[in-house]
Amino acid sequence: MSNPMPRTPRTAICLAVCAGLAGSVWAADVAAPETPTLEQLQKLIVEQTARLEALRKSMQVEEAKLAEIRRAVEVERLEATRGAGPAEPSATQPPVQVAQESSQPVGQRPPEAKREDAAPVAQIFDQPGVLTPPGRVILEPSLQYSYASTNRVALVGYTIIPAITIGLIDVREVKRNTWTAALTARTGLTNRMEFEAKIPYVYRSDDSIGRPLATPSSNEEVFNATGRKIGDVELTGRYQLNDGGPNEPYYIASLRFKMRTGSDQFDFPSVYVPNSGYLPKGLPTGSGFYSLQPGVTFLFPSDPVVFFGGINYQYSFGRSNLSLREEDLSTGSVTVRNVDSVRPGGVLGFNFGMGLALNDKSSFSVGYDHASVGRTQLTVDGVKQSGGVRVQLGTLMFGYAYRLSPTRSLNVSLGVGVTRDTPDVNLTVRMPFTL
Repeated sequence: MSNPMPRTPRTAICLAVCAGLAGSVWAADVAAPETPTLEQLQKLIVEQTARLEALRKSMQVEEAKLAEIRRAVEVERLEATRGAGPAEPSATQPPVQVAQESSQPVGQRPPEAKREDAAPVAQIFDQPGVLTPPGRVILEPSLQYSYASTNRVALVGYTIIPAITIGLIDVREVKRNTWTAALTARTGLTNRMEFEAKIPYVYRSDDSIGRPLATPSSNEEVFNATGRKIGDVELTGRYQLNDGGPNEPYYIASLRFKMRTGSDQFDFPSVYVPNSGYLPKGLPTGSGFYSLQPGVTFLFPSDPVVFFGGINYQYSFGRSNLSLREEDLSTGSVTVRNVDSVRPGGVLGFNFGMGLALNDKSSFSVGYDHASVGRTQLTVDGVKQSGGVRVQLGTLMFGYAYRLSPTRSLNVSLGVGVTRDTPDVNLTVRMPFTL
């Protein structure tokens, strides 16, 4: 047998080098990444596009929720005009739900937290703000004080020259004080309709001071008359005409019916007072006539201010076959005058104002209220009386409201007469609360 060929050092070196090169090439093939194919790139683009679309939809949902929160805050601000706390969700205003933090996508800003209830807008007119939600009952006790003073100078005679007067000059001053305590209840019938009832109790006191300057007299004569009884009960229905919202006005139609539950001027005889003429022996607590008052009110929220106003017309139904009794205490004579018919003139009224929130619990309001009272038509003993005049009543109103709790608030309003026939001062305190 022949011996195998011996390995020389050169041969061993060559084999080692070849083995090292083969290992290096194999390791390089394993470590080198694969080049992505066109299909893989297209699939990656589709996945990223789907993720972006999902993020966009989630952002739209959160923006819609934020808009609902802002809308609910504006509605609660308007409803606070009644001082009854936050509004309850209705069919047109679904409950607002804030997404949980765990459901927020990474990198997306969470929705803003809902702020506290807005301060109640101070109520200075008879019309409240937005309607009461269905199922809720609001009671509003109130106390009103009114003061009026009038001076009258009457001349019975003639004037020779502007500086000399021949005849009787009668100077009369009348001071009127009126207290009215009332309880108002309102409840929502539907999402757009509410009903209200008001029961007042009136106490009146008039002081008439007369003194003729052109006759011998050293003392002033004072005549006092009072009256106390339930006043005219009022029933009111209101209907919201539109949805309204932020930067959109709310329009509310109303119809008020006033009954004849209080006493009237035909229930009391008139007595003759020297130097003052015939004055009523008692004071009425009601108007003495049934009346209807349709009207339209608007509210325009513009944070942080709420603008409001309205227009209305009061129609009074006439009465017939009445009598006036006149008594002369000095002679004991009694005169009865037959009133064939009497119908008060219509009253056209309008008002406007604004409410400003001072902080989260208090607000201030200012406004103006005006009423134009038409001429009264009167027929006595078959003779149509003349001399009726139109009366203008203008009042400058100021109001302040403070929220005592989520269901109760305090409202104070002050009215200052700006025309001669308007009461000098009209002060009203209200405290509405939710049952």
